[in-house]
Amino acid sequence: MTAEETKAAESGAQSAPLPLEGVDISPKQDEGVLKVIKREGTGTEMPMIGDRVSVHYTGWLIDGTKFDSSLDRKDRFSFDLGKGEVIKAWDIAVATMKVGEVCHITCKPEYAYGSAGSPPKIPPNATLVFEVELFEFKGEDLTDEEDGGIIRRIRARGEGHAKPNDGALVEVALEGYYKDQIFDRRELRFEVGEGESVDLPCGLEKAIQRMEKGEHSIVYLKPSYAFGNVGKEKFQIPPNAELKYEVQLKSFEKAKESWEMSSEEKLEQSTIVKERGTMYFKEGKYKQALLQYKKIVSWLEFESSFSNEDAQKAQALRLASHLNLAMCHLKLQAFSAAIENCNKALELDSNNEKGLFRRGEAHLAVNDFDLARADFQKLLQLYPSNKAAKAQLAVCQQRIRKQLEREKKLYANMFERLAGEESKAKATAAGNQPADTEMKDEQKNDVAGGQPQVVWLMLPSGVVTTPVPPPVSVPPQPGVSHPLSLFPALAEGTGSPQVLCLSNKVETIKPGCWAALCVWPRSGGRGRLHQGAKLRESPTPSRASCAPHGL
Repeated sequence: MTAEETKAAESGAQSAPLPLEGVDISPKQDEGVLKVIKREGTGTEMPMIGDRVSVHYTGWLIDGTKFDSSLDRKDRFSFDLGKGEVIKAWDIAVATMKVGEVCHITCKPEYAYGSAGSPPKIPPNATLVFEVELFEFKGEDLTDEEDGGIIRRIRARGEGHAKPNDGALVEVALEGYYKDQIFDRRELRFEVGEGESVDLPCGLEKAIQRMEKGEHSIVYLKPSYAFGNVGKEKFQIPPNAELKYEVQLKSFEKAKESWEMSSEEKLEQSTIVKERGTMYFKEGKYKQALLQYKKIVSWLEFESSFSNEDAQKAQALRLASHLNLAMCHLKLQAFSAAIENCNKALELDSNNEKGLFRRGEAHLAVNDFDLARADFQKLLQLYPSNKAAKAQLAVCQQRIRKQLEREKKLYANMFERLAGEESKAKATAAGNQPADTEMKDEQKNDVAGGQPQVVWLMLPSGVVTTPVPPPVSVPPQPGVSHPLSLFPALAEGTGSPQVLCLSNKVETIKPGCWAALCVWPRSGGRGRLHQGAKLRESPTPSRASCAPHGL
């Protein structure tokens, strides 16, 4: 398009009709989508189905009238390729582009907005011309956290919309790559949830559950979704390795969903799955064991049609499942999840020995010593002969003592410094001078070592002070706030005194009041007073008002 044509289109005027030219890229070869490359892209890769693509575009009617442009909005347009989020012509054409490529696409109505058009700018049965520039594309993130750990790119779409569920029997053909070298090539059948038993990483299983029958995809796995920090000796995969799989889902048979199972089936399957989970646990396959125990909970938790006898069996299975889930989470160091499952187990049996012990272990692991001690004490009241609980209670007591000793030492040092500051402030007040906030050598060392300090300041009433900068005398008035910059401070751990100027801060000290200044070390400096210091006023310094959490 010429500069004149572009200018005319931008002004809303009509120009000469645009030529219908280009290579036919429509699937039916019916000239429904014609493409002309205006600038070649880079590399060899092109977007695949499901990729998130980012483009700039301008659209014209065939008579040259511009109807839309992302360039005018100065904002790139992004969409998921092949998901029907844009007109058919775009899904077809953008899939043929490379990064950096600019092309013209001519779209017949059946590949654009059809007989309906898109009022008011696009009339019915309109042939459209687009200029599109592709900036980037990336695969679909399949992780719940959207952390990029499982990326899928679809080479070939599958059939229908059904996908494998937990417990589905799947048949796949796969190739695994590490640094472009194949380490695994096979066809296999397995049950979803048991991939680890056939040496498949958890991330690949998750990807397979998002596939349709016949789909062929590329799956990229970060280490935490592959073989983790252990690696896989069988395949000579080192720890923390990123992997790529090409996988085709050839067929699958869905497992019965919970709502499709009778209460008898749920009970029967729960017993089988519990044994399988125990087998995985003994083999150290804790993630696989987790999946089995979670199935039991999902089947039985809200089932209310059991007979009295079966209801007791179901409760026993639920209790065992929560206890086993807690143990798996402890092994995986997922302590919050362990506590949650212990709580659910104790809701079913408040005096359960394993529930109390495992919850105590989890509390201890996250340094909640008081809660851990309470669990072990209750356990020993109920089961006095439990030697493991006695040992863990002793550990709790020891750690609580150490914690109290550390706190005692911390507060002792703090109040020693505060006492010195108070005496100094009184002496300064008697001499009608502003409080000296210079830090002692030991304070400098503490700040340099990364420990917070508390410095008490008092501005006596009726004194003349000199703000810095500028050096102008300001007589403070009772009840009037004054900037903290009135006070010089030793800001460096070594060297000459520097002025801590916070005149642009809203925090102030009133004459006649003590104020607590919490001083934290700044990254990259020794003993530097933090510019964002917090102030808290009080008539006199007290233990309550200078506690660290109160500042």
